[in-house]
Amino acid sequence: MAGVEPSKTRQIYLLLRDRIASGRLGDDGALPGEQALAAQHGVSRVTVRRALAELAREGLVSRRRGVGTFVLGDCGAKPIVADISDVLANLVAMGRETSVRLIEFGYRAAPMSVAAALRLKPRERVQYAVRVRLIDGLPFSYLVTHVPERFGATYTEADLASRPLLALLERTGEKIGRATQDVTAVLASPEVAAALEVETGSPLIGVSRTVFAANGDGVEHLSALYRPDRYTLRMEMRRKVSAGVRRWSAVLPNDGATGAGKHN
Repeated sequence: MAGVEPSKTRQIYLLLRDRIASGRLGDDGALPGEQALAAQHGVSRVTVRRALAELAREGLVSRRRGVGTFVLGDCGAKPIVADISDVLANLVAMGRETSVRLIEFGYRAAPMSVAAALRLKPRERVQYAVRVRLIDGLPFSYLVTHVPERFGATYTEADLASRPLLALLERTGEKIGRATQDVTAVLASPEVAAALEVETGSPLIGVSRTVFAANGDGVEHLSALYRPDRYTLRMEMRRKVSAGVRRWSAVLPNDGATGAGKHN
């Protein structure tokens, strides 16, 4: 959403989206008119019109010329909900339920931080890729991956554009053993903002993940940025008593947790 009053446009967009999500509307699901919204929030009608257009593009509202703007209920795009307690299963499930746009693909020397995380040998190269993942045609994640060349050479650019990376790595016969993951908050750079269709400086969910084979070899390093309005990290927990102390512990999938990577 660029152009006239971009920051105000996003503010109005977020305010209206919150009202839609919380159900704070009239019984008929109608939003106030452009003029009323502009006066209420002290912005121009152009700003309101742009915000409403973004809501319509995302399938959250329907704009009827001469009639008004109406909420579409559950017809809009559903965010991805990822089960943080089952990271590896979530990766494959997400790959099946979403589409991907491949932006970059090639081989290069690994950055020092990536080489250390993957425990690479000196001068060992990596396969480097940048992808944008979409749900219902709308971008929600910006993914940068580094894979040791000996694994990356087993799949093509076309493979990566059509199949989950983890599935391609497992296709080699390599047994995936574990993964480490850090979650933080990040501000969108101009390049990432353009790819995810948000404003520069917008808050994003940042995930850094390193995947290891059963023998301890690093097989993938992922740096992922997610739109928080289209991606949620969830963990189901259970209260337990251990050594006389009550603690929260994660409920694993085989203990009855909700499925990973489902639409919500």
